[in-house]
Amino acid sequence: MQGATERPDGIELVIFDCDGVLVDSEQLTVRIESRLLGELGWPLTEAEVVERFVGRSNSYMLSEIERELGRPVPEWTPMYRAEQRRSFDEELTAVEGVEEALAQVEAWGVATCVASSGTHEKMEHTLAITGLWDRFDGRIYSATQVAEGKPAPDLFLFAAEQMGADPAGCVVVEDSPFGIAAAVAAGMRSVAYATPLIAADKLAAATAVITDLAALPQALAGLPPAGGAG
Repeated sequence: MQGATERPDGIELVIFDCDGVLVDSEQLTVRIESRLLGELGWPLTEAEVVERFVGRSNSYMLSEIERELGRPVPEWTPMYRAEQRRSFDEELTAVEGVEEALAQVEAWGVATCVASSGTHEKMEHTLAITGLWDRFDGRIYSATQVAEGKPAPDLFLFAAEQMGADPAGCVVVEDSPFGIAAAVAAGMRSVAYATPLIAADKLAAATAVITDLAALPQALAGLPPAGGAG
């Protein structure tokens, strides 16, 4: 394996998911979603929310809520956004180890961008709170910009196109099975970040799995060549 200080061959672009990878928002969000869904009349545990919705777009989640309840739910979006914003303002931090990982990838001269199921408004808020906005300003892509969100490949292919990168030279960093499936469908290698919220066995389709974001450079350096990922 190459040392983490050596630039890995064959990597043009590292595409970062936002929630759960750059900003430590997933547990906060899942807690809010579970509570609000129960108040609407669809009681789901936090584990069930993770299974159904982590990594999916806001529009997908709303469509599923309306399908389950059998009625339009116009109150969901403003209620959810207000609760989420309050929680983020009070509690949100960057994922531990991510700044060190970004510093190494940047030192290699490898391009980076963000591609998330969240909206641009949400990402601007969370990345600004955690001090990461300036690292990605102008290179942030949302599922709202493509026809189909994860697990479809559209978002990652769009990000690669905007960045002028060959999909075979892209590596996606994700924390959800839907995101890993999207990377596979896009023909990209992937590094999955496993957490207590989503365990490593749920992310087995990734090219590599880590449990510490600070270990990302070493994982990138050890990836098999494009086309050799199984």
